[in-house]
Amino acid sequence: MDRFADIEALVAVVESGTFSAAGERLGVAKSVISRRVSQLEQRLGSRLLHRTTRRLSLTDAGRNFYQRAVQILADLDDAEQGVSAASAELRGILKVAAPLSFGLAHLSSALTDFLEQHPAIEVNLDLNDRNVNLVEEGFDLAVRIGELQDSTLVARRLGTSRMVTCASRAYLERHGEPLHPDDLQRHTGLQYSNISYKQHWQFVTRDGKTLQAQPQIRIRANNGEALACAAVAGMGITTGPTFILGRYLKEGKLQRILTDYRRPSLGIFAVTPPGRLVPQRVQLFIEFLSSRFGDQPYWDENL
Repeated sequence: MDRFADIEALVAVVESGTFSAAGERLGVAKSVISRRVSQLEQRLGSRLLHRTTRRLSLTDAGRNFYQRAVQILADLDDAEQGVSAASAELRGILKVAAPLSFGLAHLSSALTDFLEQHPAIEVNLDLNDRNVNLVEEGFDLAVRIGELQDSTLVARRLGTSRMVTCASRAYLERHGEPLHPDDLQRHTGLQYSNISYKQHWQFVTRDGKTLQAQPQIRIRANNGEALACAAVAGMGITTGPTFILGRYLKEGKLQRILTDYRRPSLGIFAVTPPGRLVPQRVQLFIEFLSSRFGDQPYWDENL
């Protein structure tokens, strides 16, 4: 009976979503994975997984055990790499979560370059604008932009996300250009729905006074790229990060407005689960991202 293999099988099932996918990940048959998980449940005397025809999910006992199991495997992996660091290449799986637009535009290429430097590393990348639960879903780290809600996570600042307000030239020719945030009440706004209305339309004057705008919202979306495309099509005014809007500004598809009124910048962070030894591959990846992005990111050049 291989206790380590049983634990590894359970983690693979949770992170892969099915017994078949876990088998492919570990290079064994689906039946082997099923047997190992069953052996683990029998040895513990507790059911760890709810099995239905549609999906697998952890029981309460399974969730607690899974969190400890992920930590055990991470600690073992880090210990092995620590012993052999001088003679062996970096290896293992990086499970990373990131916002969709940032992931597609900037993180994906960063990952590619990192993998070229470390060919034995594997990546499991989840691009989604929701805030994943790092512990329950087994992520090594997540990239988050903006105010961090969960104070228990360990955060490392990677860089700065600057915000701009813009619209297409066609929209401005039809409706005029707002010169003050109060003018936005006569305009159509495109709203990012994952933050509040108040946060999205907040401006700061040169003397530090905060102003709130009140445009009429026509489109709400939980993805900034979708709002950028709507703005290019002349649907309204959008305000968002330069890592999305910068290329449209450089191409002349959008035009900055309200340049005398600053949008508060946002931090770009790498967050890792609390109370866990961070594997060497995760530490090095975070260092790589920090040097790649920084407070003067490449996407802000020539803006």
